[in-house]
Amino acid sequence: MILAAIDIGSNAARLLITEVIQTGDQKPVFNKLNLFRIPLRLGFDVFETKYISPDKTKMLMDTMQGFKHLMDAYKVEGLKACATSAMRDADNSQEILEQVFQATGIQIEIISGDTEANLVYENHVAENMDTDHSYMYIDVGGGSTEISFFTNGILIFKNSFNIGTIRLLKNLVTETHWEEMKNTIKAVSKGQKEVIAIGSGGNINKVFSLSKRKDGKPLQVDLLKDYYQELSGFPLAERMQRYNMRRDRADVIVPALSIYINAMRWANANEIYVPKIGLADGLVQHLWEDIKKIGSTVPRYNG
Repeated sequence: MILAAIDIGSNAARLLITEVIQTGDQKPVFNKLNLFRIPLRLGFDVFETKYISPDKTKMLMDTMQGFKHLMDAYKVEGLKACATSAMRDADNSQEILEQVFQATGIQIEIISGDTEANLVYENHVAENMDTDHSYMYIDVGGGSTEISFFTNGILIFKNSFNIGTIRLLKNLVTETHWEEMKNTIKAVSKGQKEVIAIGSGGNINKVFSLSKRKDGKPLQVDLLKDYYQELSGFPLAERMQRYNMRRDRADVIVPALSIYINAMRWANANEIYVPKIGLADGLVQHLWEDIKKIGSTVPRYNG
């Protein structure tokens, strides 16, 4: 069965198309067929003005039309579409999403930060880890950071913090925001087994790629600090050239590293695994569970 997930974040919109193969009672296999990413950057409007501009609205409409055609080409049978921090904050988000629905039949749900953290947990990454450690899942986006904490394979905490890469670039993150995250992580990790971090998001994936590490090998927090110092030492244009980065990656990767480093430091975590998964993967898994419950496919869109 071919399923799709759309994740409209503060920095980019993503369409993930996945084939799910279920054989008897065996665990389903999720094969990623393609991932499309469009740098909409809705947060640059919203976090300052609380409003999505006409230009950004047109970009979003064009993107959703494109996603619709791609889903048709792949013969997608089910879709789950969600929007996160920027859409949560925009005063005109509902009218824009209604326009998307009328034009494409794609229904997009604005999810809370808590739901976002829960959907990230749908990947069940930490359940496959050993019980000798605790695990902190860190998902850094443009508008928010989701933290989930596991011990003995059990989720014991999840929360969303309004600390994101675009908010940091716009100087919209206060000391109070940082203190809240710091105190929360310290309280949750206190007295737990040694903490290992699990990271998701385009920025940590880029750092992993730069590191030339083999898949499945962790990054050390000291290496993240080295990359933070190195990358922040170059102006944006030179950073783009030296590291072969798009502008929409080069400007957010430094604030992203600051979030990962701080979260790991507060949890006394020395290493982070980067399994190349994110919210869209969680959406697909959640969609598959829904399909199994109702015994039929979830409509892709209407019209």
